[in-house]
Amino acid sequence: MGNRGCIHRGYDIVRPWASKRWITCVLEFRGWRAPQWEPGRWTALFFDDEAVAFAAGHRPCALCRRQDYERYRDAWQAASGARLGADAMDAQLHADRTDGRAKRLHAVRWPELPDGVFVEVDGRAARVDGDELRVWSGVSGYDGSAVRPRDGTAVVITPAANVAVLRAGYVLT
Repeated sequence: MGNRGCIHRGYDIVRPWASKRWITCVLEFRGWRAPQWEPGRWTALFFDDEAVAFAAGHRPCALCRRQDYERYRDAWQAASGARLGADAMDAQLHADRTDGRAKRLHAVRWPELPDGVFVEVDGRAARVDGDELRVWSGVSGYDGSAVRPRDGTAVVITPAANVAVLRAGYVLT
C-alpha cells in the first residue's frame, strides 16, 4: 500500500501528491489498519507489487517495513556511497520522479537495467524480468510478455534513484 499524503476529497483523487514522502506500507501493523477515504487523512494507494510502487517513485516505510527500509538504505548507500535518512532520500526521489507536475522519464541502455525496473515500450509500461518484459495493463496487472531488447536505449519509468537501488542489489518483496 502506498501513501502520498492526503490527495483525495470525498472519493475523488484531486492531486497527485501532498508531500515528498511517498512510502509503501503494510496493510496492517501491530493491530492498526490503514484508514481509507477518511476526510483530511492520508489517502491509501494500492499496488500489485513492489516493482509497481518503485516505478511510481515510492520507497519502503521506515516504521511498518523497517527491515525493508534498512535493506533499501543499504542498497542506496551501495549505489551512491552515502547512507542517507528518509528526508534526503525522499528529496532525491521527488526530483527523479517529477518534471514539474509531469512524470519524469529517463533513458538507460537495455543491458544496464536490473530486474524490476519499469520501461515504456510501444506506449505501454513493462517490467524488466530477465530476458523478457512483463507487459503491464494497469487494469488487470501483468498482461503478456515480450522479449527484452539486448541493445539500444530504453525509456525508463522507474525513477533513477530506485533503478540504482535495484542495480545495487535491493530484492523486491
